[in-house]
Amino acid sequence: MIVQPGRVSLTQLEEIFRAATPVQLDRSVKPDVERAAAIIAKAAKGDAAVYGVNTGFGKLAKTRIAVEDTATLQRNLILSHSSGVGEPLAPHIVRLMMVLKLLSLGRGASGVRWALIELLEQMLEKGVTPIVPGQGSVGASGDLAPLAHMTAVMIGEGEADYQGQRMSGADALRRAGLKAVVLGPKEGLAMINGTQTSTALALAGLFEAWHLAKISLLTGAMSTDAAMGSNAPFHEKIQTLRGHQGQIDAAAQLRNLLEGSQIRDSHLENDERVQDPYCLRCQPQVMGAVIGMLRQVGYTLRIEANAVTDNPLVVGDDEIISGGNFHAEPVAFAADQIALAISEMGAIAQRRIALLVDPVLSFGLPAFLTPNPGLNSGFMIAEVTSAALMSENKQKAAPCSVDSTPTSANQEDHVSMACHAARRLLEMNQNLAHILGIELLSATQGIRLRAPLATSTKLQAAIKLVRQEVSALDDDRYISPDLVKAGALVREPSLLDGASIDLALEV
Repeated sequence: MIVQPGRVSLTQLEEIFRAATPVQLDRSVKPDVERAAAIIAKAAKGDAAVYGVNTGFGKLAKTRIAVEDTATLQRNLILSHSSGVGEPLAPHIVRLMMVLKLLSLGRGASGVRWALIELLEQMLEKGVTPIVPGQGSVGASGDLAPLAHMTAVMIGEGEADYQGQRMSGADALRRAGLKAVVLGPKEGLAMINGTQTSTALALAGLFEAWHLAKISLLTGAMSTDAAMGSNAPFHEKIQTLRGHQGQIDAAAQLRNLLEGSQIRDSHLENDERVQDPYCLRCQPQVMGAVIGMLRQVGYTLRIEANAVTDNPLVVGDDEIISGGNFHAEPVAFAADQIALAISEMGAIAQRRIALLVDPVLSFGLPAFLTPNPGLNSGFMIAEVTSAALMSENKQKAAPCSVDSTPTSANQEDHVSMACHAARRLLEMNQNLAHILGIELLSATQGIRLRAPLATSTKLQAAIKLVRQEVSALDDDRYISPDLVKAGALVREPSLLDGASIDLALEV
């Protein structure tokens, strides 16, 4: 894929994320990149102090560095800052980090040579993926530690994954037929200053949350039909009177999913309930708010993905200015918003599961969705599992962006905490997938118990896929594998194939 720095869309970023697509920068940006590199090279030989070019870093910015020590300065920066710990980030997230760094460097304000861009492109093409520990960034002076681990491989240090094997960065480059670079003035700083790790993690969280939002509409429609809930609250005029586009879109999808259901049509005249509980009735309002928030987050993260976020920056013809674009506050806020959306999707889905297993609320379904309650417990503890997962996500949804702490001898005295704010989204999405998997099985069981009445054609298509993985629950059995399979299924795009859900993240 050829990408244009400053103009990459969320759709392109998701394709890169999911398909491991090789990426190259549009060659039209090369003159600007080389012009900025020449300005930095000139500054490195000059008398004026330029941060990170001929000075130390952070609190050591007042220490001047001799021209002959420039390469050592940049190499030492990478080695000393490769201080991450914890489980390595998944390869597809590291690859997205690399692409985001390419986009930033390609704007022609960082002052790196074209050779660094070419090496990143070649590593992506040949599958040399740095091993990047997930912990160690506070999202302030850039994602220093994780980006240093990424850059270490480029200089023949650190570790990398190549053809499924973990090895030294030097061996990975050699086996792929690539050569390590010797960093020039400011190049090490340009590589590790920036928000690319936080942004890659936030984008990963966003893309998965958006998929699960569509799954939530599907499972919500299934639960509505299983409970013989009313589709009147999904009426178009109700939504337009409020005016939120996300709510309008959510209701339209729910109406579409339930269209033609015999279950709903069978009791229109005999339903004694005046109103359904909120978990059914207020789906457009809750999911609409989720959709609106995720779209806003997408807008923020698209800007950040295309941004220049290192320091100092080359601006104009020969001016080098220090600033603070590396501070990841926009990403931290975005990650906190995604966390809220994930938590709320799980909360309302869990209440729908609880409704289905409760014979007082489920409008005629047997207790715990088992044909023989008492002897069998059915979905009793599956619902408890969903409650446990919901509570975990509620706790994880507490904002990270408010938790600043001074670092680096008080030079970096306010930080964003964006990196772990975004990294926690991976586990939250996993929890949500399991909640929705339990709802998927519960609703499928409830719809089965409404036979001979049939649900809509679109929901039948989803049920068919479920039954290919998990058989109906008649008598109790060892149920954990069923829940695991359902949790995996809801993360697969195929579950939506017959649902005709038409929602765009980028509008």
